[in-house]
Amino acid sequence: MNREAARAAIREFLVALGHDPAKNPELADTPARVVEAFADELLTGYDKDIAALVTKDSSPAPADAGLIAVRDIFVATTCPHHLMPAIGRASVIYRPGARILGIGVLARLVDACARRLVLQETIGDDVVSALVTHAGARGALCEITLRHGCLSARKAHAADARVTTVARDGEISESDALLALGRAGTSASGGGA
Repeated sequence: MNREAARAAIREFLVALGHDPAKNPELADTPARVVEAFADELLTGYDKDIAALVTKDSSPAPADAGLIAVRDIFVATTCPHHLMPAIGRASVIYRPGARILGIGVLARLVDACARRLVLQETIGDDVVSALVTHAGARGALCEITLRHGCLSARKAHAADARVTTVARDGEISESDALLALGRAGTSASGGGA
């Protein structure tokens, strides 16, 4: 990564829009701040080895291992079309194969897949693929709900709009997903909701 070239590009971008950092003290440090935000926070997912991440903290799964779900994982990503943030939550469900992952691994996996210039749909696909391919899960699902800056701050002015995507692979049924996500229509005793 060439930070100096990136700072120069942001400076030129601002000048091209009619906002010269040399003439506006509020913008003087903006190029450095923007580059720092993207390099050290928003795009750190590129530095993560996804295969190593999901295989590092695991233990043997019992033969009767059921579904494992972690809900409401914070997600921050950057839209590749407008370079604007999208923020929200993800829920990950998987059916272990030979290994069970530490629950923190699921949060780190979502974060690593999200902190890139990436479409929301791709984040879920990448999470599910990592769980099935690298962790040996028999099935996996990732549901993501985000508020997109490019939807709320631009022409659409849809400030409260949320976008939900679901990626699924393997042995995860619709009823498994509803139950693990806390949306089942019946109680544990079998009575109606």
